[in-house]
Amino acid sequence: MKILVVEDHEELAQNVHAYLEQEGYVCEVAENYHSALNKLGGFEYDAVILDLMLPDGNGLDILKWLKSNQSDMGVLILSAKNALNDKVEGLELGADDYLSKPFHFTELNARLKAIYRRRKLKGHDIIQCSNISINSETMEVKVGENLLELTRKEFELLLYFIINKNRVLTKQSIAEHLWGDYIDSLDSFDFVYQHIKNLRKKLMQAGSDDPIQTMYGSGYKFMVSE
Repeated sequence: MKILVVEDHEELAQNVHAYLEQEGYVCEVAENYHSALNKLGGFEYDAVILDLMLPDGNGLDILKWLKSNQSDMGVLILSAKNALNDKVEGLELGADDYLSKPFHFTELNARLKAIYRRRKLKGHDIIQCSNISINSETMEVKVGENLLELTRKEFELLLYFIINKNRVLTKQSIAEHLWGDYIDSLDSFDFVYQHIKNLRKKLMQAGSDDPIQTMYGSGYKFMVSE
């Protein structure tokens, strides 16, 4: 899961970032209103953790922009403990959930997973695609009855492919989803090919047909018959 944390309190933002990275998320931070809009306008995220009180703008305006431009993105609002009106307005504008400060990281994690499950997995922990079964909670993947041993990145890659089945995904979009800001310092996306090659090999060895189609000059497509 790829998350953007919009939070101007530097220590809190870094602590959330460190915790989510430890939990296996790809996480980026925007410290103010304008930085958040720049990132949201240029990159895709599964969910945004959105502080409403920003030094150069209102988080509710970011929420309005999101619902007009990226309506499928999950939004978790962070608010002051007594800011009832902000919570209500945020939910009315389309936010998925809210947390009052201070909060426990474990609760933050649980709420993010619930948002992702509703938004991307249609409310289910287990996704079935042809003879491939994915448990997003336990990270268990099976082809038929054969259990696959995937790395974390291979698991996230497979899940990303299946969520976007029959759509062309560019190398850059795959790299951004799996590695976030880290790709800015890279000269090429050749490592994406290597991860796809490894995933394809493991799927086929377990008994799957090869569902990953290379679209020369464009990217890759996870082909599934509807």
